[in-house]
Amino acid sequence: MTAVYKFPAIALLCLLVSYSYAQTDTSSQKKASLKIGLNYLSNNVYLGRTDTVSTPGLSPNITYSLKSGIYFSGSLDFITNRKKNKLDGGNIEAGYNYTIGQNMEGGVSFTKLFYNATSTQVSSSFSSIINTYLDYDLAGIITPAMSLNYIINKSGISSDILLNPSLSHDFTIETPFSAHDDLQVSPQAGLNAGSQHFFGGYLQRKGKLNKKVASTAVTSYNNSLGDFKLLDYEISVPVEYKSGCFRFTFTPTYAFAQNSLPQSTAAEKQITSNLEISSPYKPSIFYFETSIAFRF
Repeated sequence: MTAVYKFPAIALLCLLVSYSYAQTDTSSQKKASLKIGLNYLSNNVYLGRTDTVSTPGLSPNITYSLKSGIYFSGSLDFITNRKKNKLDGGNIEAGYNYTIGQNMEGGVSFTKLFYNATSTQVSSSFSSIINTYLDYDLAGIITPAMSLNYIINKSGISSDILLNPSLSHDFTIETPFSAHDDLQVSPQAGLNAGSQHFFGGYLQRKGKLNKKVASTAVTSYNNSLGDFKLLDYEISVPVEYKSGCFRFTFTPTYAFAQNSLPQSTAAEKQITSNLEISSPYKPSIFYFETSIAFRF
């Protein structure tokens, strides 16, 4: 079995094992639900990497969750600052979330992504994603979590594996404005590590950088995209307000990119020169996401 197919097989095994353990407690899913929402993203940032031009996005989405924890969702992505080709893509997803006892949660999902041929998002090389995650609440003090993504990129671009450990804590204010609402603030810090063939795919998509570029430094950089490296640190403070079926969330995030370009100054100059841009990558970037939704 090749490496490309080995990981999906392992992920499927994790799903089956997770499902068998999850049967110990599914009481947190009391009934099926339908969630309809609208998200706004100030800039499309992925692992501290973003396009050279800001790409704010608006995403209508819908999710149907079964009592068992199985769910199905879909969304569309519109880039709001474009004059044309505003519909940049979308995705459909199927997954399973579960709880074990009072303190542990986990899940597995598969997402199929679609991008416009003119998309310049850093993640535009993605074809699909297999994700599994697990988190554990330690006595209500702190919640360590681990997420693992297997990214299947488009034809001609190797797949990527990404690992995301994080720590968070929930502060909940019950009935802050009425008898049927609550406010939750969840500061979180984490990091992302893995390979970044997707980033090479993004550079190729820009139409300027490819393996034909006559530069030893750039070729060396392309060859290192499969190395497992630290990609970024992230600090975020998700805020969620619930009132009846209404949901409002606001998540500001600071991302500190690591290993986005070669450490060689000559290589970096060669890459930026071929992209015809001066300074595309920042060591840190701030962005936020906000959403409104109704859950029935």
